Amino acid sequence: MTRVVSIYLPDLPTDRIRRADPSIPPEQAIAVIARSGSKRWVSAADAAARKAGVHVGMPAAKAQALFRGLMLVDADPAKDAAALERITLWALTLYSPIVAVDGIDGIVMDTEGADHLQGGELPMVTKIANQFLAKKLTARVAIADSWGAAHACARAISRETVIVPIGETVRAVEKLPISLLRLAGKVVSDLRTLGFQTIGELANTPRARLTLRFGPEIGRRLDQMFGRVSEPINPIRTAELVEVSRAFAEPIGAAETINKYVGRLVVQLIEELQRRGLGVRRADLIVEKVDGMRQAIRAGTVKPVRDVAWLTKLFRDRTEKIEPGFGIEKLTLVAVMAEPLEERQKSSSLVEDEVTDVTPLIDIYGNRGHRVYRVAPVASDVPERSVQRIGAAADPIEVTWVGHWRRPVRLLVYPELIEAIALLPDRPPVSITWRGKRRKVKRADGPERIFGEWWNRSSEFDAVRDYFVIEDEGGERFWIFRSGDGIDAATGSHKWFLHGIFA
Repeated sequence: MTRVVSIYLPDLPTDRIRRADPSIPPEQAIAVIARSGSKRWVSAADAAARKAGVHVGMPAAKAQALFRGLMLVDADPAKDAAALERITLWALTLYSPIVAVDGIDGIVMDTEGADHLQGGELPMVTKIANQFLAKKLTARVAIADSWGAAHACARAISRETVIVPIGETVRAVEKLPISLLRLAGKVVSDLRTLGFQTIGELANTPRARLTLRFGPEIGRRLDQMFGRVSEPINPIRTAELVEVSRAFAEPIGAAETINKYVGRLVVQLIEELQRRGLGVRRADLIVEKVDGMRQAIRAGTVKPVRDVAWLTKLFRDRTEKIEPGFGIEKLTLVAVMAEPLEERQKSSSLVEDEVTDVTPLIDIYGNRGHRVYRVAPVASDVPERSVQRIGAAADPIEVTWVGHWRRPVRLLVYPELIEAIALLPDRPPVSITWRGKRRKVKRADGPERIFGEWWNRSSEFDAVRDYFVIEDEGGERFWIFRSGDGIDAATGSHKWFLHGIFA
């Protein structure tokens, strides 16, 4: 079953201001001031301002008097809307083929086609929330059976992530305020005058009375929220996105017919990309059905390409997932990620060099939802920071960092705490206990002292590690270290850790 994700950005105006001016200190409280005639009032406030008592709707003069250090910035709805569009386009390339702007402060997306995000809804919404946090954007992420339910829960519940179980929409929204039904402000005000406060009260009221007084909109919103009526999400589109489509006078549904038109759309898309000097990195096939529902398939490549046969194969390998239902009335192919691609002259030589191109294999694994990457060196003395993940087809990284000391074949993801018996400050252990097993040290070499990267992290100004290579009675060799120099407590805890294993 397709589920809907709503991403609410409660601090979009203040987050935008901070991103535009990185010199603003993190502890600085910010309030955004809107104008209505001669009136000035708070239209948005960040967490620091809210903690001081500032809230939306408060007069600007009162907010300034309440908190003297408050930074006041004039509201700019146009910039906020542009920022939301940029964030939505970023989400389109990252998460799902069906992503749209949701009001003035949110994003909505269909999980259809988001194969790489599968593996459980909790990991999915947690990953989304963490990625927004990494972009310095405050976000609340909710997933539910319908757009209306996800929208309401993301805005009503203060947790970072909300998961409404399948079939539990009524229980999840019945106590939420009617303002979250996405009705016009005048309608909400009139409903409150009549005594309605929650969505449950409204849903349990005879529909005829509400329709007679307010028209069909209330009933439509309730039906959309409870999944009785479909609410298609119109994916965001801009002039920069290359898009081709084909509408059908008679709905299609046969697999052979679908594949035939997918191939034709790929040819049209590649022709348009060639005119613009671009190659496709990620493309979405949007399937619009007679009943108003949409289905999406996403295909990506590790490098920009304009290979018709290869792109067609990537989509045809996945068209079996399309469920035509009562028929398909439109197919749309969109290049959501395109990069410059120049034609290269093949070198001529008497002897042809054999070059094995593994990018097709990387594309196949990537489109199955696997994450493919390479490990590259980083100029760092700290072992766990001396490597980084890069794209599987990225250019090699030239690093002039020279290491004269032996390094283990296997480096643990995180150093593991061990028990060690050793004389301080610079003697190796005579025995260690790792994962419940005691090992007597037969030989040892070291110490190799590694200092903290104080130029990157001020907390590591005094940090020290002393590494030893040890061999136990069974001939197994390990890479261990003591946190600290063994004398000064400021240099480390003086605890011992195992960090790697030699062959």
